[in-house]
Amino acid sequence: MAPTSQPAAPRTKGRPRSAATDLAILEATREALAELGWGGLTMGHVAVRAGVAKTTLYRRWPSKNELVVDAVASLFDELEVADRGSLQADIEDVVVQFAAVLARPESQAALLALFAEGSRDPQLRRRIREHIVDPQKRLVHQGLAHAQARGELTGEHDPVVATEEIDIIFDTIAGAVEHRMLVIGEPASPEWIRRFTNLLLNPGLYQGCPASAARTDG
Repeated sequence: MAPTSQPAAPRTKGRPRSAATDLAILEATREALAELGWGGLTMGHVAVRAGVAKTTLYRRWPSKNELVVDAVASLFDELEVADRGSLQADIEDVVVQFAAVLARPESQAALLALFAEGSRDPQLRRRIREHIVDPQKRLVHQGLAHAQARGELTGEHDPVVATEEIDIIFDTIAGAVEHRMLVIGEPASPEWIRRFTNLLLNPGLYQGCPASAARTDG
């Protein structure tokens, strides 16, 4: 009896997507956005700068909104929370990484353009939240998990309250760094990061404001 032939392996449709091409497109998008601004940026500009056909670009990202959001989101994929031995050290390390990303000229231009356009486009704003903001809240979860494992944080929390606290912690850290670097244009120096983290974790230590002094005197 002749041996039965094995079924042929299914053929994949089309060519596999190239990670190198994706990276080139995202980098070209950020560079073009920094140079041309939101209004001047076109898919054609990105395709030429990345050295790909427009059809290749549109197969990956059907619209400029999706492309720019992913180009910015990819900047923050590099961030991670390493266990540095204490919650303060973990937070300081993340802030250093975040500040390094924001220090890049193309990052600043891309974020400012994206946020400005998002203020006029609710759909874009929702995409920013879903693809840039919400995924980075994993950093807070990781930092708190490290602190709990070390015994710095104890007890169980109501899931709803915990989610709200995660949002507040993330908004406080990201908002402070973005305001300092993108709004007022000051660097997040090691000294500033240390003082910010101290204030974040130990708000009662700061007694320098007039309002605090007035309450104490009264």
